[in-house]
Amino acid sequence: MPEPRSPDLSLFYGILLTLEHIKAPYMIIGAFAGTVYGLTRVTYDIDMIVNLEEEHVQALANTYPLPRYYADPEMIRNSIRMGIMFNIIDTNRGEKADLIPLTMTSEYVRAFENRVRRTVEIPGQGSFDVWCARLEDVIIGKLLAWTEGRSRKHETDIYDMMVHQYLDLDPEVSRSFDEVNIDRQARKMGVETLHLWDTIKKASLKESGGV
Repeated sequence: MPEPRSPDLSLFYGILLTLEHIKAPYMIIGAFAGTVYGLTRVTYDIDMIVNLEEEHVQALANTYPLPRYYADPEMIRNSIRMGIMFNIIDTNRGEKADLIPLTMTSEYVRAFENRVRRTVEIPGQGSFDVWCARLEDVIIGKLLAWTEGRSRKHETDIYDMMVHQYLDLDPEVSRSFDEVNIDRQARKMGVETLHLWDTIKKASLKESGGV
């Protein structure tokens, strides 16, 4: 039986490079952002927040033209105005990249203002710097997702990142890491989420050799 083919992420990587080129404000979040903070789970999802002006909308449409691509500028404008997700589609490959406008929810605004430059590794293409959510904001996003769906993957993702943090493998991140803010946000999410967060902190600290 043939091995399943790994998804081709060239569309996602191309969009990241395009956003860099056209100087469009953006931020990667979720599991892909977590990979720069020690997350070990393989993920084929790249979630990104964008804050596009008219010149960025038109530049995206020009970069991904018909007939191969679908990146309708009017659809993008409407999505930004209505605060809903939009996508860019590669019709040749049958691949779709989802982009989340900053207007979709106020929860992203503070994290977007605090985004940082981080280096990501791209298989076969080397590495390059991207705008990424800070570690604490990635964890807060994971806690919110767990609160909504109770998915086990969010628990293990947070655990991996916290072990990496407690091992102090990235001193630059460690110096700016705001664990108190996560405590505060977890408390707002409810007793169960706060208990999960406390449990993960204790387990990851023990795994890292801490007290």
